[in-house]
Amino acid sequence: MLKVEKFSVMNMDNAIRGARNPMNSWDRSDSRFDEKGRFIMGENDLSLARRLAVAGSDHRKFLRQIFVSADITAPLYWWKEFDTYKVGTVANSTSTMHKIHAKPIEMSDFSHDRMSEEAKVFLQKTIDFLEIRRQKFIESKNRDYWHDIIQLLPSSYNQLRTCTMNYENLTNIYYARRSHKLAEWHVFCDWIISLPYANELIKTKD
Repeated sequence: MLKVEKFSVMNMDNAIRGARNPMNSWDRSDSRFDEKGRFIMGENDLSLARRLAVAGSDHRKFLRQIFVSADITAPLYWWKEFDTYKVGTVANSTSTMHKIHAKPIEMSDFSHDRMSEEAKVFLQKTIDFLEIRRQKFIESKNRDYWHDIIQLLPSSYNQLRTCTMNYENLTNIYYARRSHKLAEWHVFCDWIISLPYANELIKTKD
């Protein structure tokens, strides 16, 4: 299970203006903001942006200035792979260390959408044990119970992080992960190509 929510794309106007700096071609810029404040790329600017994006990372530096912020909820096993992309990304996560005991531990806290029924039975038993340990920790404040929770917590536990990335990061992620066997990566890559002008600026090899 993976969800992307509350996302926004920022600074595209400044990035496109900067892309014209090398040739001093600002007078050819034809982008604008519509009545709702959305950035609409003009034909000239889109043509330039597409050519630079296709030309490779040395030429598409402007993609690093198009910022994306999003709330992503995903299991810990997915976050372990996402953490490969540390350069140019920033994330603030909900705290497992501080808040794991703050609410009842339930099946809905875990990704189990592709789990067999037999495996769900074992997961439920683990959840039941974790919940007992959580209650004992709340009652006694004995950290032995808390350590049981932290060290036994399955990697399918879902965590929310607010992430900031850019179009260059997302281009690299898309081509590295779009055929990955984890279903969460397919959901994430589908979200990537739904972003404004992703077909022109991110899907440059297709």
